[in-house]
Amino acid sequence: MDQVNWEQGYDLTPPSLCLRNATTCGQGDVPIYSVEAETVADIQAAVQFASTHNLRLVVKSSGHDYLGRSTAPHSLLVHTANFKNISFADAFFVGKRNVGSAVTVGSGVHVQSLYQAGKQNGKIVVSGSAATVCATGGYIQGAGHSALSPTFGLASDNALEFNVVVASGDLLRVNSISHPDLFYALRGGGSGSWGIIVSATLRTFPTFNATSSLIILLALNNAAAASLATVHAQHIFDMDSVRAGQYFFLFKNSTEASAPSVLALNSYMPNTTTAQSTAILAPFLNASLALPDVQLISQQFVDGDINDALFQADDSVGENTVLGSRLIPAGTYRDSPAKVGQVYKQLLDSGTVVILTHLVAQGQVAENAYISSAVHPAWRTAKTHIVLSNSWTDSATLGEIDAIRKQFKTQQLPILEKISGPNAGSYSNEADVLEAEFKTTFFGPNYAKLSAIKRRYDPKDLFIVPAGVGSERWDEWGLCQV
Repeated sequence: MDQVNWEQGYDLTPPSLCLRNATTCGQGDVPIYSVEAETVADIQAAVQFASTHNLRLVVKSSGHDYLGRSTAPHSLLVHTANFKNISFADAFFVGKRNVGSAVTVGSGVHVQSLYQAGKQNGKIVVSGSAATVCATGGYIQGAGHSALSPTFGLASDNALEFNVVVASGDLLRVNSISHPDLFYALRGGGSGSWGIIVSATLRTFPTFNATSSLIILLALNNAAAASLATVHAQHIFDMDSVRAGQYFFLFKNSTEASAPSVLALNSYMPNTTTAQSTAILAPFLNASLALPDVQLISQQFVDGDINDALFQADDSVGENTVLGSRLIPAGTYRDSPAKVGQVYKQLLDSGTVVILTHLVAQGQVAENAYISSAVHPAWRTAKTHIVLSNSWTDSATLGEIDAIRKQFKTQQLPILEKISGPNAGSYSNEADVLEAEFKTTFFGPNYAKLSAIKRRYDPKDLFIVPAGVGSERWDEWGLCQV
């Protein structure tokens, strides 16, 4: 697991913790049994066995899950890491219709491997930036944002077909013609609720050169960091002409208001040169350096194939993390950029030490609003996706962990909602599992339709995950109906 707090079972009663240097070790949330599937038949046998014996079933591809959906106590795990096939096609047909070039990707293929294969074949695929995330599992089912999304749309917008084992044990080919209702659900309807994906076919595009840049700034105190956030909000539309993707990440190592913040601005500009990218970012950088208590630490620009730039994110593991997020409307940045800075200031003063702003919307994401999928409609009007993160050490007590989670839910997320709006959506792959209104926050007006599809394909609720479709009928571990 990427986030070990979901393995440790600290919220079980009694708690079952597996801490470093502990003399005793419980099972925690780690599944009791696991099927390391190598064939479709292995997956089908596991699904049928779990259904027959009324077992809690969980699915894991790479295990990068912030909501604990790929682990559960007293469960049977199906692991799909061995499905590594990658097959490119110049023409892919859905029924008799040629939908263009595509790649069929096994559910165990990591993003890094997919980008490397894309470069070899002269293609690019909309996917993430964390090298070891699997490209076709929960990532796409949750919508799948990318630095390429302003250019090509969300990853789920570009999914053409799935091969999926459903609760009956049948292997279904799912696309806009065959099982279109399930196709709707698999594209944005949430991870782990619909079946076990064996492979997905994704639209490809000709690869291109891009400029990737990293600018690191130091804000000496909370006020300076907030001013920097305001300047960023004022200049966030500067890159629209090239449909750039960008990550604007703030990190602190102290909750003190006088402690400095490091702000990293990582930009991806398609079909631009270093000179062009430098010119586009210059107004933001000049305005930032004119602020008091803001310093430039470093800046670098690299030209090259976009496939080489996109999987450079640090894949840190073994962390205890709770996340929360909101989609921030484009109108907020257009009409109230100063309010963005005010919210940053309030978040920092409340003890938030990680604020991750993802410029991964607008452009083609907004233009794809016509697509029939389960993607939350808030994606189509958003400009950014902002994540807040809190963590704790392995030595933290259960009381300290609980206090961190409660502060996050009751104090910090409500501050973020001042710029998102009270009924705003959230990216369900990077969110808080304790969302009280998860139906609205993760699925919006799509929930009723998704619930009906769930009943159709999974009437026994074999695939139940925290904060997923149908989870309101079960306890928090998916073991007992409520």
